[in-house]
Amino acid sequence: MTRQDAIPVSGFRLVPLQRFAQGGRWRTEAMRSYSSPVLYWFTRGQGRITVSGVTRGYGPHNAILLPADTMHGFDMMGQVMGVALFFPRDMGGELPEDPIHLRLRDVQLQGEMAIQIDNIQRELDLGTDTMPRALLHHAGLLALWIERQAFPAGHDTDQPDAPAANRIAAAFTALLERDFRKGRGVAHYAAALGVTATHLSRCCKATSGRTASALLQDRVHFEARQMLRDTRLPIKDVAATLGFRSAAYFTRAFQHKTGQTPSAFRKAD
Repeated sequence: MTRQDAIPVSGFRLVPLQRFAQGGRWRTEAMRSYSSPVLYWFTRGQGRITVSGVTRGYGPHNAILLPADTMHGFDMMGQVMGVALFFPRDMGGELPEDPIHLRLRDVQLQGEMAIQIDNIQRELDLGTDTMPRALLHHAGLLALWIERQAFPAGHDTDQPDAPAANRIAAAFTALLERDFRKGRGVAHYAAALGVTATHLSRCCKATSGRTASALLQDRVHFEARQMLRDTRLPIKDVAATLGFRSAAYFTRAFQHKTGQTPSAFRKAD
């Protein structure tokens, strides 16, 4: 077991992106969130990342900082390299409140970013008594550095309003992240947002290439796969936790989405 596989120290964890792709594309592409903030640092390759219902491209030397509970997923076109840095949840107050996507084209900035990631890796490897304090300082400096690149001094931080479709997709994914375990359909979320289900799906399709229903199913089934892989809960309890009316209905929905029954997926994973 390497340090990157071990229980995170002081809430920090640094994981190579290649490890995310092991075991199937769903491990990166399906919509998910984490209970703590996460930074993706892509050093090689390209693809698309969907954050809060809006899809954009990413490439080498892209840094994407996401607050806790931000729904997202990304695909990998070819070989993608980099790391994911997970922060302690209670550090959220020290980090930006909204997602940040940096495209670092300047070689000097790329080097500065790499050095800061290396500093955190070095502390994790050393494992000294002072490591927790050092990690907090390194992470705080990294977050401040990212914020300064996103909003340079003297730059007007008042951003123009995002397109209406982006705002609706972001609001939908925030509600979805909060309530996806309750078994509610797209019509419920649309009503909560004051729009029709058709309009909501049209907005999601425009911003991410997926309908609202597809995003909802994707989020639920990612969680189902995680629970089947990481827990020994009976399948009927997994179904109940995710808001399905019955284990049989859950099995049919899971098989339709993944091509496997829940029990077959659990045995094969």
